[in-house]
Amino acid sequence: MTFFKSLFGSSKVEEEKNAKLFPWLPLTAVEQLEDISKKSKTKLQLIFKHSTSCGISRMVIKMFTSGFDVPEDSVDVYYLDLHQYREVSNETGYKFQVMHQSPQVLVIKDGVVVAHASHGAISEIDIENYI
Repeated sequence: MTFFKSLFGSSKVEEEKNAKLFPWLPLTAVEQLEDISKKSKTKLQLIFKHSTSCGISRMVIKMFTSGFDVPEDSVDVYYLDLHQYREVSNETGYKFQVMHQSPQVLVIKDGVVVAHASHGAISEIDIENYI
C-alpha cells in the first residue's frame, strides 16, 4: 500500500496539511474572478484547478508546489477545488476562454490568459517569463 500511496498521492488529510505550507489563495466565489482579472494588470495571477479525487491531480500539484521557485510578491497563486466549487470552475472557463481540464494551471496577465496547461505539461510553464 505504501508504494501506491507514494506513487498516486497522499491522503486528503496529508494533502490539506501540505497545501497550508504553500501560499495558496483560495478561489471559492465567482466574484473573485473579476478581482483576479483586475489584479492581473499589476501582478501576475495563477489559478491551479485541482481535482481532490484524482491521483494524477495529486501528483501534479505536488510537482507544482515543490518546483515553484518564484518570489511570492511577484505572483498570486489561487487554488480551486473543482469538486467543492464546480460553479467557480465553470465560470473560470467562460471568463478566461479556456476549455476545462484537470488538473490545470491558468496564467493571467493584463486580464487575459497568457498561458495554460494541464496534467504533466503544467511543469513546462516557465512562470518567470510572464512576470
